[in-house]
Amino acid sequence: MAAAVALADAGLRVTVLEAGKVLGGRARKVSLDGRELDNGQHLVIGGYRDLLAMMRRVGVDPDIAYLRTPLDLAVRPDFHLRCPDWPAPWHLAAALATVRGLALRERWALTRAVLAARWSGWRLKTDCAVSAWLQMQRQSVPLIERFWRPLTVAALNTPLELASTQVLFNVLRDSLGGSRDASDLLFPRVDFSALFPDAAAAHVVRHGGEIRLGSTVKQLTRRGDGWRINDDTTAFDGVVCALPPHRLGMALHRTLADELGVDVAALEAWDYQPIVTLYLEYHRASLPQPMVGLSGGLVQWVFDHAHTHDVPNRIAVVLSARGAHSELEREALERAVVLELDRAFGWGQPDWCRLIAEKRATFACAPGLTRPANATVAATLWLAGDFTAGDYPATLEGAVQSGQKAARGIIAALQTQDSRTT
Repeated sequence: MAAAVALADAGLRVTVLEAGKVLGGRARKVSLDGRELDNGQHLVIGGYRDLLAMMRRVGVDPDIAYLRTPLDLAVRPDFHLRCPDWPAPWHLAAALATVRGLALRERWALTRAVLAARWSGWRLKTDCAVSAWLQMQRQSVPLIERFWRPLTVAALNTPLELASTQVLFNVLRDSLGGSRDASDLLFPRVDFSALFPDAAAAHVVRHGGEIRLGSTVKQLTRRGDGWRINDDTTAFDGVVCALPPHRLGMALHRTLADELGVDVAALEAWDYQPIVTLYLEYHRASLPQPMVGLSGGLVQWVFDHAHTHDVPNRIAVVLSARGAHSELEREALERAVVLELDRAFGWGQPDWCRLIAEKRATFACAPGLTRPANATVAATLWLAGDFTAGDYPATLEGAVQSGQKAARGIIAALQTQDSRTT
C-alpha cells in the first residue's frame, strides 16, 4: 500500500490486487466474536519516520491514532528502565543511570555495552548472534533475561541465539541513539487496517486507482513491454510484487524468477518465526501503564487496552519468536498463560479468551542473512516487502521503506521508457 500511494501520487493509475478480504497483510484487523481486533498486538517506535509520514500523507494523524509515551520498559518482577522527557542524549543517560532492578555492577555493564555500541557508530566489524555479543560484553544472566532478551525478541522477533546483532544495532541507533522522541513507544488506538491500509486505499481510489480484494495473483507473465496477471487481458506497464517471500514462487514461476534474477528457492528455504497473541477479557484486570513485561516464564509482554482502546479489562499477551510455548497445544498454552497472569497480577480466570497465531510472522533475522534487492533484472518489475534488503528487521517501517523504494524504481523506469518513445 505504501508503493501504491507513492505511485498514485506520481500520477500513475494504480491497480492493487489483494488476495485477502482485508488490507494490511500481517498487520490487519480481524473480527472475533463481535470484537474488532488486530491479527496480533503491534507496537511502533517514534523512530519509524517513514511510516508516520506515510500515514499523514493519506490523512491519518498519528497523534490521534497512537498513544505516545516515552520509552518505559517495566519487566516484572523488578526491572524498570524509563527515559525522561529530556533532550538527547541526556534522556538515555538518565535512563541508564536510574534503571531499577539491577545490581550496581549490572547497571554499569548495561551502560558500558550501550556506550560501546554507540561509540562504534552502531556498526560491527563482523556480525554475530546477539547472545555472542552479550557474552563478549560480559552481560550477566539476570541482565540478559530482564532487558536484552525481551528487547531483542520484541524488536527482531528472533531468539537471542539466532538474532543478528547488527540489525539490533540498527534499531537501537534509530531509537535509543536517535532524537529524544525517536525512542517513544506508540501504542495503536485503532485497528491496524484503519491506521494506514484503509486510508491508503481511499487515497489511491481518489487518484483514479482501483483496489481489488479477494484477487489472488497465481501467474505473472511478460508480454512485450507489459505484464499480464493470471488470465486478465489487461497489460500493465509495471508491477510491484509485494507477496511474502515464501509465496513469491506462486506468482513468479521458476522460469520467470530465474530470468528476473530472483532466487525463489533460497527464499522458500528461509527460517521463519511465529508470533502468538492471546486476547483475554476479565471481570477486573488492569495495568499501571499500557505495557508490562514478564520474565522467567512463557509470557513476554502484556498490554492493557483500557489505556489505548478505551476497553477496560481487555488484555493482550504477546509471545514472540519460537520458544517453549511453541511446543504446547492451543488449550494447554492458553491455560499456561492464564496461570502466569494470575500469579503475576491476581486476575483469576478470564471471561473470554482467543488465541491468534501467525506461523510465519517474520523471517528469522539471522547474522549475515542475504536479503534480495527491490530491483529485478526487469526494470518494470520490483519487489516490495519487509524482507527485502534494508537496515530493519521485519517491521512496518521496513515494509513502508521497501514499498517507497519499489515505487521510485517503477517511476524511473517508466520515465526512461517515455523519454525513449518521445
